[in-house]
Amino acid sequence: MAYALKPAMTALAASLALSGAALAESAPPGELPFGVYDPDGLFADDPGVTIEHLFLPWEDVFLPSLIEADAYALARGRSILATIEPWTWNRSERNTPEILQQGIASGEYDRYMASICAVLNLFESPVTVRWAQEMEDESGQFIWADWEPETYIAAYRRMVDVCRVQAPDVNYMWSPLGFEELAEYYPGDDYVDIVGLSVFGLQPWEREILGEGQSFESILAPRYARAEPFGKPVVVAELGYSGSADYVAKWDSEIRLIYPEFPSLVAVVYFNQKEVYPWPDGYGLPNWRFDSRVIDE
Repeated sequence: MAYALKPAMTALAASLALSGAALAESAPPGELPFGVYDPDGLFADDPGVTIEHLFLPWEDVFLPSLIEADAYALARGRSILATIEPWTWNRSERNTPEILQQGIASGEYDRYMASICAVLNLFESPVTVRWAQEMEDESGQFIWADWEPETYIAAYRRMVDVCRVQAPDVNYMWSPLGFEELAEYYPGDDYVDIVGLSVFGLQPWEREILGEGQSFESILAPRYARAEPFGKPVVVAELGYSGSADYVAKWDSEIRLIYPEFPSLVAVVYFNQKEVYPWPDGYGLPNWRFDSRVIDE
């Protein structure tokens, strides 16, 4: 099964950001399908990448650029995971959670979702839509997170209904972080084709706060266990890790393994960019980029 960009660049920029000076990257070895959010185009020539991840802020996206993104993916035989974020990337102009909730409930924002999905319907590449991810996150990063579960569920269902009118053939990914409360936000089988999870490893933080470095498997296991009862395919929709050379090499060797204990895991999608929201406990903005993941011990 294969799947389609995060804040910082438009889809057009992602498809055109290749340069002679850019160093090519390649997927870690393994059999599990591998995708990437790759705004600098460093994985452009890697046949091991089968999913192109797009992040689309619904107030800012330049719709014609999406056609370029489809052509980019199609030329490489990739499917598209389109994360639609219900805000603007201009921090000074962002709504409050209350305004977003009211706007969705009243139908004021239907046009944003409908416009994007109408373009996605034109894609030749297979498309999965991921709306308002990590909804159980309490960190304050997202204005759509940590709502009352029934409020989020109603908003999610409304947006899927709006999108289905415009793009009847796309798949829908419901994508919590994977925390203990995730089941409270499940919108129902009719609104979910795939479950997404997030897995990030930061060795210095793990050593200080948890006492030892973690593995891909150890972080994923409890999150997967919470997602598996829904009976849907599972994708690690956002993946990143940073630490010593040995730590990074170990994760590289793990992320594309076929784990018997994760039978529903069908793909991992790497976030090849610097973090955009501070890590807890004063650890700043970890750099998940392939060329910057190794840090001095």
